[in-house]
Amino acid sequence: MSQTNRRKFLSRGAAATAAVTAAASTGKAQDKPAKRVIYRNGKKPEKPPLFNGTVAYGNLLFIAGVGYHQEGDIEVHTEHVLEQIKQQLEAAGSSMSKVLKCNVYLADLKDYAGTNKVFQGKFGDEPPVRTTIAAAGGIPGNSLVEIDVIACI
Repeated sequence: MSQTNRRKFLSRGAAATAAVTAAASTGKAQDKPAKRVIYRNGKKPEKPPLFNGTVAYGNLLFIAGVGYHQEGDIEVHTEHVLEQIKQQLEAAGSSMSKVLKCNVYLADLKDYAGTNKVFQGKFGDEPPVRTTIAAAGGIPGNSLVEIDVIACI
């Protein structure tokens, strides 16, 4: 590349960088994402909760771990948990097919196959990224599974 062509190339790159930077800096404050808590009953509790179950930030939706605290095998527990997550997603304007990340915590890793049996097809044709671990010491409330997700709205 000749000296002249190199200068033209570099100056075009610098001009493009300056234009992108200028466009980004002229963005208005209201364009910034805001945190929005979605309360299960639609009302903010009187005193601050230990944690929030559903929080939106921009177009991302975070749903805290959901467990099932009744009798049943891993398939019953997983089915109930996924149904609860589906309801929370839909209440916030999202859906199972918009889930990007899913964390699965099992009380016992021997339940992995049963969980997978229920999971199959629940998130549409393109399932989310998923991590599955066995929770040392179990899951609070004697649930066999706890699941949290990140989705887009």
